[in-house]
Amino acid sequence: MTIFDTPADDYDRFMGRYLPSLAPAFVEAAGIAKGMRVLDVGCGPGGLTHELAQRFGADNVAAVDPAPQFVRACASRNPGVDVREGAAEDLPWADNEFDAVLSSLAIGFMTDADRGLREMARVTRAGGRVAVCMWDIVTGGMTMLETFWAAVRHIDPGAAGESGMAGTGQGDIAERMRRVGVTDVVDGHIDAHADYTDFGEFWEPFTLGVGPAGRYLHSLPLDRRDRVRAACRESLPDGPFRMNARAWMAWGTTISGPVVDRRE
Repeated sequence: MTIFDTPADDYDRFMGRYLPSLAPAFVEAAGIAKGMRVLDVGCGPGGLTHELAQRFGADNVAAVDPAPQFVRACASRNPGVDVREGAAEDLPWADNEFDAVLSSLAIGFMTDADRGLREMARVTRAGGRVAVCMWDIVTGGMTMLETFWAAVRHIDPGAAGESGMAGTGQGDIAERMRRVGVTDVVDGHIDAHADYTDFGEFWEPFTLGVGPAGRYLHSLPLDRRDRVRAACRESLPDGPFRMNARAWMAWGTTISGPVVDRRE
């Protein structure tokens, strides 16, 4: 799983601003209920973890992320939650420990997404729930990132962007779940948003080097960075504005016994 090397506060300014609307929508769509013991995989600084702890109690929530600074931030912000350092592809829990396992905006950063999903199913009890969401990059539903990459394509038409990442296309998460043995998979989407006071609040987080967009921007010489900024500025309004974001989501039920690879 990709390890973010940026500070937790920088992540908050870049992507964390969407979690207050995304996290509750995700939890509600997944049908997570009181009394469940829940794991947040790829928790980052703890946006979804916080929502789970607030709803169900810290004692019923665990979280994991490979980035040590995110683990520290998540633990500090969510006292009482069992927060551990680790990757989705090798979760540090025994089989059947949780009633539900969720992963928000992390499947695209898994080195092996199918293995990560298989691990999520492994630590979920038989009949439990696995739920995953990831931004819609392929059809441009994540407006903030679409605005940036559209500007990039003005100067670099061949830029790879983020559409090749797991989970970013419609139906991809659901198909992967079925492939690793999760059953009764429900495929859909959820919506989120973030408010910006002005263009500066939109642009400045890109300069922090967070995620693929930030890393790409840092790879450019200064004059090309300025051209990307100008193209973004031209496409956005003056004063405050809201950006909507769509995430693909799927959830399903775990089976009893070992989860097998169904690709063969």
